Amino acid sequence: MYKRFRDKQTLFRAVALGSVEHVSRDFQFQVAAVADATDVRAALRDLARSYVKAVMNPVLLRRRQLVLREAGRFPDLARRYHDSGPRRTIGALTTAFAQLAERGELQMHDPRLAATQFAFLVIGEPLDKVMFRGLGRRSRRELNAVADAGVEVFLAAYEGPNQTTRLRGSANSNS
Repeated sequence: MYKRFRDKQTLFRAVALGSVEHVSRDFQFQVAAVADATDVRAALRDLARSYVKAVMNPVLLRRRQLVLREAGRFPDLARRYHDSGPRRTIGALTTAFAQLAERGELQMHDPRLAATQFAFLVIGEPLDKVMFRGLGRRSRRELNAVADAGVEVFLAAYEGPNQTTRLRGSANSNS
């Protein structure tokens, strides 16, 4: 063990950061794909469902709790965890939302604020609940409902003229 890790702190950092960088990196590809989506509502719904699934992964949750518990002793670790996970995700969402705004799919003045709001609408409640109440099981259906509702609230605030026009057009053709 000590051939690979020079001391307990190095081992602790490796364990704590374990999968967060991997999960975050994989998620970045899905976020980037949203910027090119033709059906933005469906793409955001799929993204939100993937996001809540990734964040609610029990292994990742335990690592997050560990990092938060030890943030006072290892502030550099907490910063690295935040930079490689949550902050990186907000950055990717910001880029995707700015591109969607340029296309008229979303309407916003501050893509970073919109990205932060999207993230908290989707993962805020389930993450907050598990951080304070422990790793109780939540069904996929329940988590998907939270994610879907978050997307609907987000689009109610940020839906652009192109999305609105498309939705009206499809409603008229279904009549």
